[in-house]
Amino acid sequence: MGRLRQFTSLEAQIDAAAHRVLARLPQSGIAGGLVEFVVFGLKQGWACLFGGLMLSMLLLTRLYWPEGFGLTRYDGLFLAAFAIQIGMLVFRLETLDEAKVILIFHIVGTAMELFKTAAGSWIYPEAALFRIGGVPLFSGFMYACVGSYMARIYRIFDIRFTRYPPVWMTVVLAGAIYLNFFSHHFMMDLRWVLFAGLAVLYARTWMHYRVFRFWHRMPILLSFFLVSIFIWIGENIGTWSRAWVYPDQVDGWTMVSFGKLGSWYLLMTISVVLVTLVNRPRPFEGAIDTSPVAGNVPLANRP
Repeated sequence: MGRLRQFTSLEAQIDAAAHRVLARLPQSGIAGGLVEFVVFGLKQGWACLFGGLMLSMLLLTRLYWPEGFGLTRYDGLFLAAFAIQIGMLVFRLETLDEAKVILIFHIVGTAMELFKTAAGSWIYPEAALFRIGGVPLFSGFMYACVGSYMARIYRIFDIRFTRYPPVWMTVVLAGAIYLNFFSHHFMMDLRWVLFAGLAVLYARTWMHYRVFRFWHRMPILLSFFLVSIFIWIGENIGTWSRAWVYPDQVDGWTMVSFGKLGSWYLLMTISVVLVTLVNRPRPFEGAIDTSPVAGNVPLANRP
């Protein structure tokens, strides 16, 4: 029963059906490793459900939104994103705790959007009825995609930590990072100081996550970087679809600068801290592989 508490009622049914199939597959060797890898990919895809739907809508509306339609593209994106969010709750694809995280991300992201668009960091080139100033309301859901992913992997992968820093310290650092996103327009950009703070605070922290038969682990700073890469890829898709554009993309699309990876890396800290404020970080209490590289730990008591 311990496993089922990780899932919504619908997810528990899917999980039970999957285990009836997976339990008969090889447990060791290359085949066993392949099973673990496939399950990892499927769980990641499930965690990305909201973000994947949003990116799909950006692409489809970019390619097929009819000219002269009575509803603007941005308003269509907002209404569709809102409907998806309600649907995920109604059909038990998301928990109330995850909805709280998404709402927090929406508010935090919209506040940043209002400032950044006013400062000219990027623009929304199309018209919208549902907007605040120069910011269409669908934009908050783009940040909510990150929040949804972070909250869902925390639950779906049963994430635990070793040597997680005191929560109050992470809150202070996340607050400084968020403030720097605004203040660097008026004073020196302190991101390198913040990167150093990140390294010091999380250097000894390992994230442990369960895929199928095994617990795996990796340094949390590495996990920040890997997720940042995928967000950067998503940002390239978003700007290609002209959902928003940077100043150098106004006259034609160009790839988003690799320098944005640093911004997304810092945003990951804010993301993790917001999630841990709703779901406190849990310690990993199993036997830990002490090798210096990411590894796996057999799951001794499979629920």
